[in-house]
Amino acid sequence: MNERISELRAAGEAAIAEAPDTVELEDVRVRFLGRKAELPNLLRGVAQLPPEERGTVGRAANEARKALEAAIEARAHELEAAELDARLASDVIDVTLPGSPVIQPGRVHLLTATRREIEDIFLGLGFRVMEGPETELVYYNFDALNFDETHPSRQATDTFYISDDVLLRVHTSPMQTRAMEMHPPPLYVVIPGRTYRRDNDATHTPQFNQVEGLAVDEDVTLGDLQGTLLAFAQAIFGEERRVRLRPHFFPFTEPSVECDVSCFNCTDGYLRDGSRCPLCKGEGWIEILGAGEVDPNVFEYVRDHGYDPDRHQGFAFGMGIERIAMLKHGVSDLRLFYDNDLRFLEQFG
Repeated sequence: MNERISELRAAGEAAIAEAPDTVELEDVRVRFLGRKAELPNLLRGVAQLPPEERGTVGRAANEARKALEAAIEARAHELEAAELDARLASDVIDVTLPGSPVIQPGRVHLLTATRREIEDIFLGLGFRVMEGPETELVYYNFDALNFDETHPSRQATDTFYISDDVLLRVHTSPMQTRAMEMHPPPLYVVIPGRTYRRDNDATHTPQFNQVEGLAVDEDVTLGDLQGTLLAFAQAIFGEERRVRLRPHFFPFTEPSVECDVSCFNCTDGYLRDGSRCPLCKGEGWIEILGAGEVDPNVFEYVRDHGYDPDRHQGFAFGMGIERIAMLKHGVSDLRLFYDNDLRFLEQFG
């Protein structure tokens, strides 16, 4: 019996040493140490041997099993290392090639695309693009824009305050004063950027995007403002668009107006089937922004920078980028812009 165990051990060690790969090594393991292999069966049959043979046979069979297991483990490490080296040498990946499957490239977010389109329109009209701080001083956000001390927007229920004198800007209008402090007249700028207010519903979010416009020169009239807004509306909504100005009030403009654009979804408020247009509610006009002639009191804050309220006039306007995008692309809920839902965003490639 001991001779047979020695033969099995020698045969197993030879087969293990000759195994060319891990697959063949697994076959050797099953052949010599598997559940139906001869050596394990010998171990299981030791109890049936005569008492005087059990010790020597059991010890020899157990030593043979452990020797083969150790040899298999050592050979497995050798083969695995060799196979890894072979794979590293043969599976060379060119990381500069496109993936498989090809990953779709990213796209510009609809709000970014709308912002860039607005900027391009006003660049074509002779304006420059500027940017300003989102964390703003109360002085620039309210005081220098002629806001009354009791104006509701100054309250903490409407505005995010960081301290008594610092806040998150509620509009891009503070850049009117900053721009005039940095550049003497004439001045033609648009200022896009994020703004913050305590609102959250289908048409308002706590963070939103605005574009402020400011034109200051001599003999700038409300007619110049209307012509500028007409050119903008036709560029972004279509050449057939018309604009109208309605009286309104803003602290930093006098006179102040709201600008409407003729509805691009209907004719005079009604659809072809005679039903009332759901977009303009049958009015035939859609509000797009607020504007007006710069209040002389605003110029007083920058008189030392070359702006004389008796000599210079200007107009200012402010529009929400989200609103322009909603109107142009038929988006019903402003919050869709911020949900990061690819089903929505991929419609605007």
